[in-house]
Amino acid sequence: MKKMRIFSLLIGLILITTIAFGQNKNDIKMEQRVTFITLGVKDLKTSIDFYESKFGWKRSEMSNDDMILYQLNGIHIALHSREELAKDATVDSEGNGFKGFTISYNVWSEKEVDELIKALKDKGVKIIKEPQKVFWGGYSSYVADPDGNLWEIAHNPYLKNE
Repeated sequence: MKKMRIFSLLIGLILITTIAFGQNKNDIKMEQRVTFITLGVKDLKTSIDFYESKFGWKRSEMSNDDMILYQLNGIHIALHSREELAKDATVDSEGNGFKGFTISYNVWSEKEVDELIKALKDKGVKIIKEPQKVFWGGYSSYVADPDGNLWEIAHNPYLKNE
């Protein structure tokens, strides 16, 4: 009887462990979140200057000589050598033109978009698209960092102030 209880207990633990740790491959799902966005940059010093003097961001204490981190609201932007990042991903580092994504920075009014774009322009940031009404009902502009990564500066009237 005692052996039967131990056996049942072991079977139960195995089943619980299997369920709890997602052993069924059909049940594995990613949470809806992003932890890091790592930008491969050609010149780390130039990019550091851009993000710290133009955007006014403060470097995270987790940064080191090879990887610069900026802690945002719940995620991090990382800057790393383009060559080294490509090597890590086992891909060619020579990518040209539109990268197929943008990073958005949202503000709470059209006026804030205008003010921020003017301040960035005054700091020498390359403005790709001047602020304007857009097809999806918002108001936005685009700027580029030194590596051509596009930042949309936008007011999205559909976002809730959380």
